[in-house]
Amino acid sequence: MAPFLNALLSLFLSCVLFVAASEAARETDSYDGNIFPIYAGNGSLVPPQSTLSASLENQRTSVITFYLDDSATSKAFAPVISGLKLLWGTSIDLIPITTDELQGKMEKDPTKEGYYWHGQIPQVVVINGVGEVTLDQEGQVPIESINKAISIATGLDEPSYKIEIKSFNDYNSEPSIEGYTDTRENKQAQTKRIK
Repeated sequence: MAPFLNALLSLFLSCVLFVAASEAARETDSYDGNIFPIYAGNGSLVPPQSTLSASLENQRTSVITFYLDDSATSKAFAPVISGLKLLWGTSIDLIPITTDELQGKMEKDPTKEGYYWHGQIPQVVVINGVGEVTLDQEGQVPIESINKAISIATGLDEPSYKIEIKSFNDYNSEPSIEGYTDTRENKQAQTKRIK
């Protein structure tokens, strides 16, 4: 009887521990982990590679995005931020900041990211290399508006190609350049044909 009870207890504990799975969903305000690798296919955005003060010191254009990992609106906006990285590359300093660390603080230093946060998410702020704001908007800001502000801030032309957000399932999406056909699979196929 004891082996039977041990087996039954083991089965019960296995069900309790392994069956209770959490579901990530783009449309909920649940915490699923960092939004950039999960919903935008780009985990390299966080932590940011630069700070606003370093960007200003180097006279580089900064794009600050304020977000929360447990916000459906931030999850929906994450592929746009990843798209900016794809479009502008190293021409800008992309600085995604989670607002968890800013809650309840009033920043008075304009060289710190928190100075520009209004308390809403998502929010995008584009600042040129001398500290002038060329865009400060909340919500689902169109990538075209952000590109125009970056172009003004950097003095570079806006990209001549468009970004398309491709969704693979309920969780994953990633930006891609519309019309771009030189994919990794095409390169591998070309390499095989050459050999």
